[in-house]
Parts: sequence; structure tokens; C-alpha cells
Amino acid sequence: MVDIALTDSILSFAIPAKHCRGRVVRLGPALDEILAAHAYPPLIRDILAEAVCLTAMLGALLKDEGSQLTLQAQTEAGVISLLACDYKDGALRGYVEFDRERFASQPVAPSLMALFGKGYLAITFDLPEPRGRNQGIVPLEGGSLSEAVQNYFFQSEQIPTLIRVAVDETAEGISAGGLLVQHLPEGEEGRERLHVQLDHPEWEHVEIMGSTVTPTELTGTALPLEDILWRLFSESDEVMVLNGKPCVKGCRCNEDHIRDVIARFPKEDKDDMVDQDGNIAIDCAFCSKTFTISGASLNN
Repeated sequence: MVDIALTDSILSFAIPAKHCRGRVVRLGPALDEILAAHAYPPLIRDILAEAVCLTAMLGALLKDEGSQLTLQAQTEAGVISLLACDYKDGALRGYVEFDRERFASQPVAPSLMALFGKGYLAITFDLPEPRGRNQGIVPLEGGSLSEAVQNYFFQSEQIPTLIRVAVDETAEGISAGGLLVQHLPEGEEGRERLHVQLDHPEWEHVEIMGSTVTPTELTGTALPLEDILWRLFSESDEVMVLNGKPCVKGCRCNEDHIRDVIARFPKEDKDDMVDQDGNIAIDCAFCSKTFTISGASLNN
């Protein structure tokens, strides 16, 4: 058994007999920290919580240390104009930009289309050299962000994928949990996948069993993550738990990083950034902190 906490954790697993891999995640205090950076209305907060959970599962698919996964939803004329999350070595962050006045005029339970309007979902994998960056972009469609990510894997990667995400609020705070399972019958690289040509009963079985996971199992702490996997898949298949990883809130902003970013601008642009007090103020949208850098301290 993998030694891992009940929450703020990701488990990687495989079902070899069915040629499947997966990730299961549960977030608690780390998610609360991310959400607390801005005073989001409950519905916007829950959408961001779902996105952070998705980002954790997608990021955990990356094998190389230092790789980064970015999930971004950008829209045209939507109530939500931008949603951005990323994952790097277990560190998560995310934020939402939205129109508060237009949001207040929405019905009690607006659809994804009502909030995002016409938009797209971009998933970016930043891998160590020489592989570099790989990005897939699909229309933002479906009843939820989870459905939109499933569409991404089907349209951009041709990988059958099951995703389930749940968000819950308790006296202890906001929690979110998710399950991602994928069918890779011909391996991950090098050969045409069989499911491009025909359906696979082995995937249909895994998909049906995975779909029985409940929101309470995902968000609550009564069952360890590993026990959920055994409940879902062990009756007919061997589940291999590969490894576990903790999750933390991980905004990478700091004064040294801000200085490095500003230093890349031409002198004229840096001069324009300086306010009447001789400082440059930079806001981090992820953690809602403002960094004040003295213009005179920069190398022009």
C-alpha cells in the first residue's frame, strides 16, 4: 500500500489487464488556500475548484520532473473571460477573471455556455528539452469543464477517457476530488491505437465501473484513495497503485521572479511602468499579492 495522506494527494494507478492508466485525486486545505486568494461567489469558486482538480489529474500524467501542465479556458463575450490553472511537481495554482455585474444577472444555475459563451479550452504540456511544448485546443463544449476535457482527449489525442469530478463545501472548507481513467491499448507512443478502428469491450467494462464512483467517495475522507480504486476495479482486474504525490498551493511569484520578468523589457517600457513614486507595482492574479519594485533598483 502506498503511504499517502487522505487529502491533498494524487495516486497514479494502472489496470494492466485492461490496458488502462489513471489518476485519482482529493484536494482540501491546498484547494482552500488557492480559492481564498479572491472573494469568489460560490458558483465561480466551485468552477475554479473543478478546474484545479482537473489540472492536478492532468499534471500527474507528466512523468518528468520540472514539467508543467497548464489548463486555460478563454472566451469571447462570456461572463467568465479567463480561467487559468497550472501544475508543476505537485504545486497547484489557479484563478478566474469574470464580470461581477453580468454574473449577478445570471439565473440561479447558469449553464457552462451561459458563463463562458463561445470559447475554447487549451491544455498545454511544457516538457523538458528537447520535447518542449505541446498544446491542444478544442471548443469549450459540454455541460461541465470535466466534459470539455474529455472532449479534448477524444478530439486532440484520440484517447478514450473517463473523468469524474466532485466539489463539496463543509464546515472545514471546500474539498474536491476526481477520477481520470484512460484506455491505451497500443501503448502511448509509436503505433496507431486500436480504438481508432473499433470499440473495445475491455474499455467499456472499465468505463462502466469507473462511472459508479460517488461524489462522497471523491470528496470525503472516510475512504483512502487506494480503497476507492479497489472498490471500483478489483473485482475483475488487478489494480496496480504506482505511486502517490502530495499537492500544495504553489504560486511561484516572488520578488526575484518579478525582477527577472521586468528585466526582460526594454528600458523605454520599464520607464513607462514606473509610477509617480518611482516604483513598479506588479499584481499576481493567482495569489492576489502586489509586489512593489523600486524603479531605481532595476538595471536599465
